[in-house]
Amino acid sequence: MPHAIPDVRAGDVAVPVIGLGTWQLRDGSAQALVEQALELGYRHIDTAQIYGNEQDVGAALAATGVSRSEIFVTTKVWIDRFAEGDLQRSVDESLRKLRVPQVDLLLLHWPKPQPALAVTMAALNNVYDRGLTRAIGLSNFPSAVMARAAAASEAPIATNQVEYHPYLSQKTLIAKARAAGTAITAWSPLAQGKVADDPVLTEIGQAHGKTAGQVTLRWQVQQGVITIPRTRSPARLAENFDIFDFALSDAEMARIFALARPDGRLGDMLDKAFSWDVD
Repeated sequence: MPHAIPDVRAGDVAVPVIGLGTWQLRDGSAQALVEQALELGYRHIDTAQIYGNEQDVGAALAATGVSRSEIFVTTKVWIDRFAEGDLQRSVDESLRKLRVPQVDLLLLHWPKPQPALAVTMAALNNVYDRGLTRAIGLSNFPSAVMARAAAASEAPIATNQVEYHPYLSQKTLIAKARAAGTAITAWSPLAQGKVADDPVLTEIGQAHGKTAGQVTLRWQVQQGVITIPRTRSPARLAENFDIFDFALSDAEMARIFALARPDGRLGDMLDKAFSWDVD
């Protein structure tokens, strides 16, 4: 039997705490992985316009026996579609590819200095008001820009999807997001595979009969962080989902937090107009 997946409250929606990330799953490969994930019990699928696989995710949603009402679908607007009119048209295109009348969560993929943030947030709110998404949010927004986006939005900012794993602290961003009522979603939660051979994570895993990757994902969900690991392996897909039958102690959580380091960031496309939080 699949595990029951806890939810994280994000704005006005409840988001399954673990999902399948589909970055780099191109050339039709996303369809099979999404179908397998849904069969295993995943109920959260994350894609984006720039990934080039919305149509494959849509094919999987059409083929699965799981009801659409049970599946939480996130997509993201790419930075070249942030202008008024362009954003709305891009969302219409995403919905056609996904074969759905509405997504559950729509994010701005990276902050961009132009057009003005207020213009982009107004367009994003327009899509929300038209019922094309159940919730709106951000991706890769430092806390200062996140606050500006929230101030410019009538709808709540459900989440900020950012790189987060044991080697990248993000404690300032997480604290400010929580204070604002915004959830955090972790991309590259396994540090692009780097956690697999970590001695601390491996030792903790051995105490629980789990892998270093499972320990890492458990560390995230115990914080109330939504996590979206990506894999091409059906076996790893099942492994990543098998994290709800154990718990980490406070001491184990602290050991993992201590792995953060100044050079831990792996992905950085942030425009030079903005700056990351210090830690």
